[in-house]
Amino acid sequence: MTAEQVLVAVLVGGTAGALADAVVGRVRVGCLGAVIVGIVGGLLGSWLFAQLGITIGTGLVGSIITAFVGAVIILLALRALR
Repeated sequence: MTAEQVLVAVLVGGTAGALADAVVGRVRVGCLGAVIVGIVGGLLGSWLFAQLGITIGTGLVGSIITAFVGAVIILLALRALR
């Protein structure tokens, strides 16, 4: 991965994680946690959408939506475990 790709992954993950943290509620993960949840959520969302045959689109907005959906799933699972 290039430095640019890492930066984009962190920005997309941070945005998606912060949005998911605001939507789910009762699970406060902090700034670094939001980035981590967003990046892992992007991986989960990409895999899930591929399994379901759903195409969101390409580009930054599609990546943020995909990561957001995955991050919401992760945060809901964390909330259920707590």
